[in-house]
Formats: sequence, C-alpha cells, structure tokens
Amino acid sequence: MPAHGAGDAVESQPVTLRRAVMSEWVKFRSLRSTWAVLAGAVLSVVIVAWLVAYNITTLHSYVQANDLASSGPLQGYSLGMFLTGALGVLFVTGEYGTGMIRATLTAVPKRLPVLWAKLVVFVAVTATAMIAASVVAFMSAEAFISLLNHPGHSLGDPGALRVVIGTGVFLSLVGVFGAALGWIVRSTPFALVTFFAALVALPVVFEFFGGWGKTVAEYLPLNAGGSFVQSIHVSGTLPPWTGLLVLVVWVAAALTIAAVTLRRRDA
Repeated sequence: MPAHGAGDAVESQPVTLRRAVMSEWVKFRSLRSTWAVLAGAVLSVVIVAWLVAYNITTLHSYVQANDLASSGPLQGYSLGMFLTGALGVLFVTGEYGTGMIRATLTAVPKRLPVLWAKLVVFVAVTATAMIAASVVAFMSAEAFISLLNHPGHSLGDPGALRVVIGTGVFLSLVGVFGAALGWIVRSTPFALVTFFAALVALPVVFEFFGGWGKTVAEYLPLNAGGSFVQSIHVSGTLPPWTGLLVLVVWVAAALTIAAVTLRRRDA
C-alpha cells in the first residue's frame, strides 16, 4: 500500500448550508450551558402554569381576570422570554468569547451560511421545545383545574390554540432576536444588556411620555409580541396578528443588520 507523503493534497469538501447546519448542531448539543438555559425556559413555562392552576383552585379571592382566561396558564412566557433570549445571545457570542469564531469563519469564508445555519439549528430546537412546553403547560394546568371541578378551557375555545402555539412561537422569535443582537454586539454581557433594554426598558421609557410615547411603545417588540399571546385584548395594545407581524418585522430587521455586520466586520 503506497504511503501518503507530507505534500499530498487533502481532499476538501465544498461548503454547503447542510454541512454548516450539521456543524452548528454539533456545537449546540455539545454545550451543557445551552441545554441548561433551554431547560430553564421550558420549566419556567410549565411551572408557572401549575402555579396559576393552583391559585385558581385555592385562592379564589385573589384570582385575576388574566388568570381565568385561556392564556392564564401561559403567563410563564414573561420569564421564558429572558431565557430564550439569553440562549440566542449565548449561542452566538460564545464563539466570540472563546475565539472559536475565527476558525468557523475560516472554514466558511462567505460567512453568511454560518448565520443561516445557526438560525436553522436554533429555531428548530427552540421552537420544538417551547411549543411542546406551551402545550404541556396548558393541558396539564387545565386538567388540574378541571379535576377539582373548576371551569377551565380547552384548545377548542376561541383563541386558545393561537395562544398556546403562539406562546412557543413568540418565545422562539424572541430568542432569534437575542441571537441577532449577539451577532451585532458580539459581547455576551453587552448583548444581554441590549436585549433587556430593547424588550423591557424602552417600553417603560416611551410609556412615561404618554400620548405619542404609548403609541410608540405598542410597536416595540415585547408589547407587540405580547399582544399575540393574550386571549384578553388589553386597551392600548395591537390586535394579536398585527402584533405578531410587528414582532416578525423587528426580528427580520435585526437579522438583516446582523448579516451586514457579519460580512463587513473582522472576526
């Protein structure tokens, strides 16, 4: 058998989106931190649903209208969104923190396939996990409520299916928004601060001005997306499907900026 010399050419495989996705999947599943944060997001949605169900069946005088709505058990999205957002940030900035991004971009010199590959892996895993968590949270909470002979809800109720599936979709979109900020900012602490400011701080600032400020706040990511996962329409918020559309526009804009940033900046 002939020996291969040191100067023999090594066969290289062309860069494809499929291979990039496989590479990003290996990175995602090999990090314990990603699974820990994702598990935290799932548990936050389920546990809050159980707490709401417990409150409905035991603390009658303290139960709010939001708790009794079909979206009541899914109020855990307000905690889950911070975890899915953090997961998106970490999935991107983790490579910048370790310097591994240089090797990644050397292997994929056109760069954008890396962004799309991370997006495919992140959306596939996060959407599957969070939609499943939303369904389990809703069904288990409503089963407990019904078991104790209290009026509950089913997926067939008006708006219930939208709220249940929509909660998982909302959390996944928020996670993608966090990932886009990760590409733009490239620093885990700064990206997390930017994420928190965009979702929580900005609406508070604009609402402080009243009038036009409240109108602007309606179109910010959290308020717009939040209207999609509520079964009770709150005055001063967008209609559900309009809110989802606005959130999608925010995410698309952030991804566009991330793509431009990735192509123009050095690693």
